Amino acid sequence: MNHNTPLSPRPLSHLTEVHRRVLTTVQLRAHGVPAAEVNEQCRPDGPWQQLLPGVVLLHSGPPTGEERLHAVLLYAARERTAGVPVQPGAEGPHRPTYTETMVTGLAALTLHGFTSAPELASLKQIEVLVPRMRRLRSTGCARIVRTAALPTPQQVKGVPVAPVPRALADAVAELSDANAVRGLLTEAVRGGHCEPAAVVRELNNAKLLSRPHVVDAVDSLLAEGRAIAEDRLYRMVSEHGLPDPVWNVDLRLPGGPHLGGLDAYWPEQAVAVELDTRAPRQDEDALWSEYARKREHLERLGITVVHITPKKLRDAMEQQAAVVRTALMASADRDPAAYVVVLPR
Repeated sequence: MNHNTPLSPRPLSHLTEVHRRVLTTVQLRAHGVPAAEVNEQCRPDGPWQQLLPGVVLLHSGPPTGEERLHAVLLYAARERTAGVPVQPGAEGPHRPTYTETMVTGLAALTLHGFTSAPELASLKQIEVLVPRMRRLRSTGCARIVRTAALPTPQQVKGVPVAPVPRALADAVAELSDANAVRGLLTEAVRGGHCEPAAVVRELNNAKLLSRPHVVDAVDSLLAEGRAIAEDRLYRMVSEHGLPDPVWNVDLRLPGGPHLGGLDAYWPEQAVAVELDTRAPRQDEDALWSEYARKREHLERLGITVVHITPKKLRDAMEQQAAVVRTALMASADRDPAAYVVVLPR
């Protein structure tokens, strides 16, 4: 290896090349490069540079976004299992194993493909999640985020990345721009990355729902999520050959109380569909109690209520259509339901 020859930056899909340009001092020592030589090569006018404590960039030019990403992961990973890079001249792909760390925040959203997240090269710091008890400090381009329980990472082109809801919460925690927050949350739902409830749950866990600009963005997110779920419900009925229901109605007893709103209702079969778009906030238990009370009341009147979550509509639409079809067919074997008044909602 000629340490004086800068290596050309490559796209994110070629991280195996980056692994040859960013190494820890432990990895260098395993390749026969002693600490004294590392220090000599990293002198101010030398061919190498120390990006982070214990992490060396094997050229003197500015680091690419991918090199900084790799350096931060190497810095935060458990060194004893961080993996040894490919030997000089070796052929074939190689990716080190990053232990007890993963990319989160804006960098993670960039890796997940968010167009509203900045490019890696423009980020001043890259956030990484580590266990709370790790002795590690933020420095340089590495920002350490501690957590009591690491989520299961997703592998994006060989890089461990926090799931979108957790990455969003960590990104939003550092953002004060309401438009930026709203843009990220909206893209999470419109882009099909996750459901609103999962995002709100993470924001709630991070105690971010007391911030006005976050609350406003969450309200927009929930409205967006409900609109998408309603569109999927229309598609389910159409694409799976279900009879047309009446849409978005309120039920009342004749001359009596309001029974509640429903997303779809088949009057002849007394079957209702309700989209469960609850978001986990402080009042989740109270809201669930309200759902349960309404369902129990309707079922006492002989109306079958099918609850469908947006996630099930997205991931298992055919299965949900089968559930509704079964309820419609079973109506012939049930006692007639009580007469109710159906009004537009």
